[in-house]
Amino acid sequence: MAPGNEAYAPRNILITGAAGFIASHVTNRLVKNYPHYKIVALDKLDYCSSIKNLRPSQTSPNFRFIKGDIVSADLINYLLVAEEIDTIMHFAAQTHVDNSFGNSFEFTNNNIYGTHVLLEACKVTQRIKRFIHVSTDEVYGETDLETDIGNPEASQLLPTNPYSATKAGAEMLVMAYHRSYGLPTITTRGNNVYGPNQYPEKLIPKFILLAMNGEKLPIHGNGSNVRSYLYSEDVAQAFEVILHKGVIGHVYNIGTKKERRVLDVAGDICKLFGSNPEKAIDFVQDRPFNDQRYFLDDQKLKKLGWQESTPWEEGLKRTLDWYTQNPDWWGDVSAALDPHPRISVATHSNEDSWFFQYGFSRLTRSCSEINKDGDLKQDQQGLKFLIYGKTGWIGGLLGKLCKEKGLEFEYGNGRLEDRRSLIDDIRRVRPTHVFNAAGVTGRPNVDWCESHKVETIRANVVGTLTLADVCKEQSLLLMNFATGCIFEYDNEHKLGSGVGFKEEDKPNFIGSFYSKTKAMVEELLREYPNVCTLRVRMPISSDLSNPRNFITKISRYNKVVNIPNSMTVLDELLPISIEMAKRNCKGIWNFTNPGVVSHNEILEMYKKYIDPKFKWENFGLEEQAKVIVAPRSNNELDASKLKREFPELLSIKDSILKFVFVPNRKA
Repeated sequence: MAPGNEAYAPRNILITGAAGFIASHVTNRLVKNYPHYKIVALDKLDYCSSIKNLRPSQTSPNFRFIKGDIVSADLINYLLVAEEIDTIMHFAAQTHVDNSFGNSFEFTNNNIYGTHVLLEACKVTQRIKRFIHVSTDEVYGETDLETDIGNPEASQLLPTNPYSATKAGAEMLVMAYHRSYGLPTITTRGNNVYGPNQYPEKLIPKFILLAMNGEKLPIHGNGSNVRSYLYSEDVAQAFEVILHKGVIGHVYNIGTKKERRVLDVAGDICKLFGSNPEKAIDFVQDRPFNDQRYFLDDQKLKKLGWQESTPWEEGLKRTLDWYTQNPDWWGDVSAALDPHPRISVATHSNEDSWFFQYGFSRLTRSCSEINKDGDLKQDQQGLKFLIYGKTGWIGGLLGKLCKEKGLEFEYGNGRLEDRRSLIDDIRRVRPTHVFNAAGVTGRPNVDWCESHKVETIRANVVGTLTLADVCKEQSLLLMNFATGCIFEYDNEHKLGSGVGFKEEDKPNFIGSFYSKTKAMVEELLREYPNVCTLRVRMPISSDLSNPRNFITKISRYNKVVNIPNSMTVLDELLPISIEMAKRNCKGIWNFTNPGVVSHNEILEMYKKYIDPKFKWENFGLEEQAKVIVAPRSNNELDASKLKREFPELLSIKDSILKFVFVPNRKA
């Protein structure tokens, strides 16, 4: 801060990329420490950000979340005026170097064009008193290994990869708007940051999760590359200091003199896990260009009063503890844990700009807020669902549920295997999310699929994959209703043991052609990072007149087997599927209520609550096999991942009672 100047006191701060790693720590800190500031958090909720990162702020009256993209000029201009923004902290960016080698145009769009949109909005609205642009130490390029002098803020910018080049380009725009239009800008350039809730494409969380899974830690090249690491809370404090004390027109390095080789980082993590680094480390092919070192001069920021306070060993232990307690925070991250991840972060062309215009038009009616569970309120989100499976049971219920909740939706007209018709649907509906409840289960049951294999393949495999691929091209999250009938009890998951199949387990049941196609498509969908696969089993609903309802089915059979199974109570779980879409959940989920229930236990409840005179007989699997064409799947799915995300989820028996039998109780 210049001599004689008072600390800057913002009123209304817009934080872009607020649900990302560093920005979420800054957001939560400011919301907590400055209740008289209004914090408007903007994020498009890309693959590496999560609304969950902002949970500490969600109930605070001075906090508001808005889902949107910085490349939408209309949205940004509207927000600056409607929210009376006087300060911007611009974190939103694509940041992973590995991705930039394969998706460089997307980095240009997000990092340069997005920054330009913000700057132009500031120029037009003329209300911004402070614009803090968050850049990176990588813009300086490689530092000589022999030097003890870090790059000062006045050093030449010599970026060496597409990511750092786009960040340097964005800095040039920031500098130009400061000099040409007097925009009150401050730029920061930071070292590597680590800590809780970081997406595991980055080195430290990737190594921790791999070590937790007993897998090898991949090191690019020989591991001699040197990096400096700062703990997330220390960095959040640095931004707090720069916000209040930074001088307009200046650049501040956020760095540390404490450096570590990548090989040493891997060794420290191995030490915490008690593993042998020689056996745990795997040297893999290096990046196209991998800077040996980034070294900063951090004295300028220290003169403002900031000091690093978290020792490496303490910060690493805190980070390890957090990932141990939250292993499924990011869902299925198998693609990110690859030694050379290539996660698509597709941009939006002018032709696709309707998505942002649509979001803007909804925001003009009511900006989004967050409810007690950390989700956007249903009537304020700008959500619109495109649903496939209108004539099916689940698809019909999903549409009915959307109507009840006041959520905008339309059913798709196209056939799933017809790519052009799917694209036409998306252009017509302009959805924020796509739900797939279409497919073939058989008429009246899965035995139909045994004699209609081509039709089953066309619907369950070709159609589903085509929809997933189209959604990926359009940067849309696909919520795909799948099946858990791809497992059967085995030696590791014995009947009655309470050990269920987990999301990462490979299917072991292909007794029916239906299950075979479902197992096949699930495995292929693992390659699509935009898909959330929901494994449904033996679905149950409160509508006991529906012949697809599992309870209705077995109550009409002459004889039933009696085997405990995982099942899905749709009355409870379909609303959860909508919440999962809002939370941007991805990967595979066992979409069943916790625990198992047997046929006899269900029919005992049916007799107690519905028909006291009801009677049934049991028969064994051998006798059942005489009256069915294809074998049936029996298993228990481990629903702990879903339970952690939704702690209020009832056990299967409690859910059946609450949602089915108690409401249908006969007097």
